[in-house]
Amino acid sequence: MSDCLFCSIAKGDIPADIVMETPDAVAFRDIAPEAPTHILVIPREHVESVARAGADRNDAMLGSLMRAATDLAVQEGIESYRIVTNVGEDAGQSVFHLHLHLLGGRAMSWPPG
Repeated sequence: MSDCLFCSIAKGDIPADIVMETPDAVAFRDIAPEAPTHILVIPREHVESVARAGADRNDAMLGSLMRAATDLAVQEGIESYRIVTNVGEDAGQSVFHLHLHLLGGRAMSWPPG
């Protein structure tokens, strides 16, 4: 998708503080962090949200995003963390490209919002 911010970051057209790249995913620090560690993990392929991922077709991609997030938690030295994905505006999704938020480095409350 040509006007997608995260697609442009994944292609390297827009700079970001990249912390991990795999053939299927890119991870970068959030520009407005909500925790000391706040990293976004995105697929290189444009998918609007986890709800649009499609069951069988994207199982491997979804698994690789989760693996990247957990590997990043180890890399960042955080033992307690939260992995979140928002679906739709009412849930707080502002960029309509599937992404996981890896949040850690502070105590978190429940419910989140």
